[in-house]
Amino acid sequence: MDSYPAVEAHGLIGDLQTAALVTDDGAVDWFCAPRFDSPSIFAALLDTRRGGHFRISPDGADYTSKQLYLPSTPILITRFLTPDGVGEVIDFMPVTGEQATDRHRLVRIVQVVRGTMRFRIDCQPRFDYARGRHEVDIRPDGVVFRGATLTVNLSPIRGGGRLFEDGEVRRSDEGVHLVGTLHEGQVGGVILETAGDTPRVVTPDEAWDLMDQTRDYWRQWLADYRYEGRWREVVERSAITLKLMTYAPSGALVAAPTAGLPEQVGGERNWDYRYAWIRDASTSVFALLSVGFTEEAQRYLGWVEDRVVASANEGVPLQIMYRVDGRRDLTEEVLDHLEGYRGSAPVRIGNDAAGQLQLDIYGEVVHAIHRAAANGMHGSHEGWRSMVRIVDWLCDNWDQPEDGIWETRGGRQDFTYGRLMSWVALDRGIRLARHNGRPADTAMWMRNRDAIYDQIMSQGYHRGRGAFVQHYRTDVLDASLLVMPSLDFVSATDPMWVSTLRAMEDELVSDSLVYRYNPAASPDGLAGSEGTFSMCSFWYVRALAEAGRLDEARLTFEKMLTYSNRLGLYSEEIAPNGEQIGNYPQAFSHLSLISAALQLDHLMAGRSPRW
Repeated sequence: MDSYPAVEAHGLIGDLQTAALVTDDGAVDWFCAPRFDSPSIFAALLDTRRGGHFRISPDGADYTSKQLYLPSTPILITRFLTPDGVGEVIDFMPVTGEQATDRHRLVRIVQVVRGTMRFRIDCQPRFDYARGRHEVDIRPDGVVFRGATLTVNLSPIRGGGRLFEDGEVRRSDEGVHLVGTLHEGQVGGVILETAGDTPRVVTPDEAWDLMDQTRDYWRQWLADYRYEGRWREVVERSAITLKLMTYAPSGALVAAPTAGLPEQVGGERNWDYRYAWIRDASTSVFALLSVGFTEEAQRYLGWVEDRVVASANEGVPLQIMYRVDGRRDLTEEVLDHLEGYRGSAPVRIGNDAAGQLQLDIYGEVVHAIHRAAANGMHGSHEGWRSMVRIVDWLCDNWDQPEDGIWETRGGRQDFTYGRLMSWVALDRGIRLARHNGRPADTAMWMRNRDAIYDQIMSQGYHRGRGAFVQHYRTDVLDASLLVMPSLDFVSATDPMWVSTLRAMEDELVSDSLVYRYNPAASPDGLAGSEGTFSMCSFWYVRALAEAGRLDEARLTFEKMLTYSNRLGLYSEEIAPNGEQIGNYPQAFSHLSLISAALQLDHLMAGRSPRW
């Protein structure tokens, strides 16, 4: 298992339709094409022997490596330092645009900036999660990997002669291997292209032009960035990361670009997160609008509205997650031939949680629409009528057991968070109807909103614990309820909330890190334990700030920043030893970071909360 790099030892690159992970020693060990949720071409992240990889690194020399992003871009630079020289691999993916395409390019420029360095390139694709076979065709001007449904080309970057002047391409396993020496100032490299034309020699000038175009796109995009607070660079990196996880043709935001990374190394909590969750809606709209990205917020909200309209027209409840193009089919299957990250089997693709009943998603949708309207973004008439039908449905269905925000597989319960967000759906729906003069049965909505409030206060608050609890039949605490004051359900100074926050600090908070709940005390149908959830930790920052504990909130936030990797990326969870675990990078971790930074800045400046 030592051959697996740490989760945090990766940088993310992408082209707004798919993405790749690159380790800090120059290996692409995760890449799916043509979309985020397509089968993998490289999946050494989930099986170092069988998954396939694409490595560029020094050959036959001891080295240390460093990674950084070209400022204000997702162009990744991996630097190799040896006694004889310093070399760099510059990785990026030219942006594809808003039309779905099978053509994607992964550009890997190699240069030596001091001395001399001998490099090796090892490209070992394994199509369809390493289930498919392919042909390898080595040509004078590149290599063709031809699979059953996808062809991948490898084109050399060179000014003349061989790949690296003295390099030689040879067949190795089911891929190719080559080595070559570069001297100070020389440039080489390769471009991997899916569904492209015949491979050809690419000049260094052409490669640099591609990099310049990619750099200019991202810096022009950041021209709309307007956050000027204390954590400008941190928030900027989170915004870029979220943009990388956006599927441009539809505007959908995937929860993570990876599948199967475990919540506990060696455990079974290994899920596929390459889909768009409805739950991300309100936080995404808030975060994007607050830092200036109105177009992204509009496109994402348009994707959500399309799901609401389709659900209403089909007469079916909203699904908790969808594919990036809006399709509902996410049938889960196990890849038994892959051993999983550091032996964490089973490796799952698809996600059966899509069929769960999670009532909180309705609150997320209506809250997102409400936030957008407050910023002058009003949806269509059809969208409003469909939302009304959804909220009417919720009036008849909120008072029932459900599966909850954490997608547990231990049976349905009356989860307090689900009731809370049902209250939000009705409350924000009422505000929208009244403020915008839109037709709706607000009298019915008010009756149900008030009934939910009374039920939470009488059954969701455990008098013995002095705290709001996970569901009505338990005394277990749940970090999802940290958002109660932010949603205006309860005042941050209400004695019931103050005692709840104190109980959570005693039981769920470990320094700055927050566990979502205790699986041992609240069985969730799965074996093993898990780490702390970064999303919950950033929620805790907000809760502290809203309670007036600003110094504690700021220190907690600063501590959380130390758990990112050197590139500013966060996975879903933090393990007890400080390692990142779970799918990576995680959209909700970065969304909640942005929200926490904005709220904390706002309150430290003496202004009222923005949520």
